[in-house]
Amino acid sequence: MSATPQLLAISDLHVGHEENRPIVDGLRPDHPGDWLIVAGDVAENVADIEATLSLLKSRFDTVIWVPGNHELWTTSKDAVQLKGVERYEHLVQICRGLGVLTPEDEFPVWTGAGGPVRIAPLFVLYDYTFRIDGVNTKEESLAAAHEAGIVCTDEYMLHPDPYPSIDAWCDARVKESERRLAECDPSVPLVLVNHWPLVRQPTRVLRYPVFAQWCGTVQSADWHTRFNTAAVVYGHLHIPRHTVYDGVPFKEVSLGYPREWKPRGLPDKLLRPVLPVRVAP
Repeated sequence: MSATPQLLAISDLHVGHEENRPIVDGLRPDHPGDWLIVAGDVAENVADIEATLSLLKSRFDTVIWVPGNHELWTTSKDAVQLKGVERYEHLVQICRGLGVLTPEDEFPVWTGAGGPVRIAPLFVLYDYTFRIDGVNTKEESLAAAHEAGIVCTDEYMLHPDPYPSIDAWCDARVKESERRLAECDPSVPLVLVNHWPLVRQPTRVLRYPVFAQWCGTVQSADWHTRFNTAAVVYGHLHIPRHTVYDGVPFKEVSLGYPREWKPRGLPDKLLRPVLPVRVAP
């Protein structure tokens, strides 16, 4: 057990995979006052999302959730067939019923070790601007992906309704996020939380570079420097690691799919402390 409460984070639980379920069931705080950030991709099925977040909220003092692309998928196997904004708003209402904080709630302030910091859960999508060299438009980028045979399932399962496109929805979320971040007291550092990385650099290590177009937007590239930021937490890439950009620590905190975590094994501490942040040299 920890002597003091910690601010912890994890993402990409993917409980739809049977082998991930006992891992998630084993997640417990080291201190009764621990907070947990869940940075998206809990599951595709609304019932699984609700059950998992309910379990975590029963164990952790405070749980903060941001959506990933998998929560936003509308699949034929889900009893909830809502799409786009309606699906997201439905998940937000479920979280409010559970007492789980979302990007639509007031940003909470962590006053434990490493604090005070304001936790800013964000919902910023992607707009196909993380493109490979020589590709200049969304259309060219998608064509390159189809030619390479590397196309994100979002193209078939993630619906932007009522927006005409995912990038249009992303633009709206960028504007709303910037507005709320600008309203924060700059004397209290922020912990920015988003499922997709807020900067392009982490995607440079992807095995398939063309996949980066589904991983973020260049519109958020300066948020960690424009706003007083203590750390950035994200997932989506399934490449858990610590990096530093412009002096700001970035943490990718995913569990990922069994085929990914099995070869490397699981760390002793699957829940990563956000503060203080230790970065390998």
